[in-house]
Amino acid sequence: MNKLLATLIAGLFATSVFAQAPAAPVAPTAKTVKAEAKETKAVVKADAKEIKADAKADAKVTDAKIDAKEAKSEAKVDAKEATAKADGKVADAKADAKVTKAKAHRKAAKTKAKAHTAKAKVEAKEAAPQ
Repeated sequence: MNKLLATLIAGLFATSVFAQAPAAPVAPTAKTVKAEAKETKAVVKADAKEIKADAKADAKVTDAKIDAKEAKSEAKVDAKEATAKADGKVADAKADAKVTKAKAHRKAAKTKAKAHTAKAKVEAKEAAPQ
């Protein structure tokens, strides 16, 4: 029974604490208002500095990306020029090879013609009446 009675009394006190009227709000003083204004200004300045720093960082990243793209484009152009130069050298080499081959064929034809002429002369001498 003592426990029951103690619980009821504790409940009564707990209820009475919540039933009290809230305290009246205190009007802010001039010093408090000024301090809050200074704090707000400081927060605004800090936010502005942070935004500027972020903008600068973003600009640097953008510049780096642009520089990388330009470097990549220049590398592609250089590679294409090198390929074209190499292709030109290959074409020159092929043309030189064709010229050399044509000269060799011409020389072989001359030699063959001389051999046929010599053979014809030898056959003509052998066929001539003696």
